[in-house]
Amino acid sequence: MREIILINISGNDKPGVTSSITEILSRYQVNILDIGQSVIHDTLSLGMVVEMSDEVDSSPVLKDVLFRCHEMDMAVRFTPIDEQDYENWVEHQGKDRYIVTLLARIVSAIQIAAITDIVASNGLNIDNINRLSGRISLDDNPSDQKACVEFSVRGEPKDIASMRAQFLKVANDLDVDIAFQKDNAYRRNRRLVAFDMDSTLIEAEVIDELAKRAGVGEQVAEITESAMRGEIDFTESFKRRVALLKGLDESVLEDIAANLPITEGAENLISALRALGFKTAILSGGFTYFGQYLKNKLGIDYVHANELAIENGKVTGEVVGRVVDGQRKAELLKDIADIERLNLDQVIAVGDGANDLPMLGIAGLGIAFRAKPVVKENAEHAISNLGLDGILYLLGVRDRDSEELLTKRGS
Repeated sequence: MREIILINISGNDKPGVTSSITEILSRYQVNILDIGQSVIHDTLSLGMVVEMSDEVDSSPVLKDVLFRCHEMDMAVRFTPIDEQDYENWVEHQGKDRYIVTLLARIVSAIQIAAITDIVASNGLNIDNINRLSGRISLDDNPSDQKACVEFSVRGEPKDIASMRAQFLKVANDLDVDIAFQKDNAYRRNRRLVAFDMDSTLIEAEVIDELAKRAGVGEQVAEITESAMRGEIDFTESFKRRVALLKGLDESVLEDIAANLPITEGAENLISALRALGFKTAILSGGFTYFGQYLKNKLGIDYVHANELAIENGKVTGEVVGRVVDGQRKAELLKDIADIERLNLDQVIAVGDGANDLPMLGIAGLGIAFRAKPVVKENAEHAISNLGLDGILYLLGVRDRDSEELLTKRGS
């Protein structure tokens, strides 16, 4: 009679464990129906579901595996599996899969408990848990750390919108970031990342910096904050702010550009994306002058922003052409995707303000980065606690992978 058996082996990790066990199984022409292995702190856990045909007596097979494990000082457990139970397990492979990503400065049991409780309460099963971040020294300063754990889950959520809301509440309560995305071919084949500029790629609102130099800082800052919160129409507020800059000397732009504060993780992220073959774009409601500066500094492929009108070395208080507002950003994102022959599901959009929501909404992966509350609540994903390079985790890129990419790119 055919037998199906789950073999679990654990113990101190050492070379040759998997090879040694599968060599024994091969002698008896055993089929391996499933296999998985993980190592945590030099402790190995190996699991195999094996099938033995009617012609094979399982007793000598299991005896040989048991003796070999004893020789290697490994623990082993054999669990028979009923054929119907196995078939029921096989049927689950057609169910949807999702990726839940936890991003924090340091991972705690409270965070894991909260996430796994939400997963379980929504009827999902966890298939795999992986740490994407590097190993953390006990001497590291927590504020300089970054940690990421990725959960691969399977099933059909009872209510995806409600589940996202639960994750958002936990993220806010525990000061972590939690992303929930479908695990499909598009997730593994993103090819374009579009960034807002001000308060996303750079830790500043350029128009506010210009306003300070023009002596109208308070007036412009008030309008900027109101617009970013979605309280006033972006285009109208933008024109009002630009008008206040009339008469500013052109030399001020160069000085501000040279001192732009680049957001944490931005340079590493874009270098890694370029090494992976991604295209990148700046879609900004700010000014082209500064977008071009960042394009040259960081290696961005596309820049679309507002052209600040200058005459006789002075800012006129107007912009040239159509204002790049939220709707225009979404249109430009589509245009670039078309140029690159990409489906929008292969596109990532990143921004912090209300005028970024249209492009976040049409992108396959829309990320609210250190965003205003209204943006976090309306975007599907948010990163507030790590730098921009935390986006690599949402792509499934491990720290060691990104470090290798950066090393090769620099050599």
